[in-house]
Amino acid sequence: MKEQADFRKIGCGECLNSGLLGFDFSMAFQPIVNTTSQTVYAQEALVRGLEGQGASHVFENVNQDNRYRFDQACRVKAIKLAAELNIQSKLSINFMPNAVYKPELCIRTTLEAAEIYNFPIEQIIFEVTEGEQINDHAHLQDIIQSYQQQGFITAIDDFGAGYAGLNLLADMQTDLVKLDMALVRNIHNDKVRQTISRGIIAVCDDLGITVIAEGIESADELHVLQEMGIELFQGFYFAKPSFESLATVSSDWWR
Repeated sequence: MKEQADFRKIGCGECLNSGLLGFDFSMAFQPIVNTTSQTVYAQEALVRGLEGQGASHVFENVNQDNRYRFDQACRVKAIKLAAELNIQSKLSINFMPNAVYKPELCIRTTLEAAEIYNFPIEQIIFEVTEGEQINDHAHLQDIIQSYQQQGFITAIDDFGAGYAGLNLLADMQTDLVKLDMALVRNIHNDKVRQTISRGIIAVCDDLGITVIAEGIESADELHVLQEMGIELFQGFYFAKPSFESLATVSSDWWR
């Protein structure tokens, strides 16, 4: 396959060259907040079109031939914009596990971008989404371990949805798990979702994994999950993704 054969180092400048990729895109940022310390824990970089169109608009252009280059370009774009916006918190970047063939080679571009744009690698979180079917769990385990050895923070996104679930945690232990919004939605009125969420939190606690609740849209959802011991949250209740900028999070919303 064309992209699999391209294991050479792709430099930052090359990754940002939209002509080589065949299309261009930008990023929006959505905060992940710590309601205990009332601080922004991280900013998640979310793919957007050049005029702020949603991620689906961009992914229409991603195919088997350009997926690797796109994955690399996302990392560089996120780090570059984060540096320009002077993000002081952690930076969360989604990666496509099926686009990473040799983690020790794929990570070079990220390390180069972090050095060029002076963004600390220990502030970078790599999220693997559970919504993408994993072709090779052993390979993903190797990716996660390689990233952790380099000093990056790792996370499973959309936990409780998609193709894996607890089986994924049995194979690998990331630093963070993001509780899927399908479990969070109206959790204050749903005893079943509360029971499932408590179980996931208990498992993660035993494994030393920090849980983030995503998709928070109401104070009721927030309070129930706070009572379960979660401190990190993300969702429209705090701030919507802000295109090429950082959203303002009022401390009044964190209580």
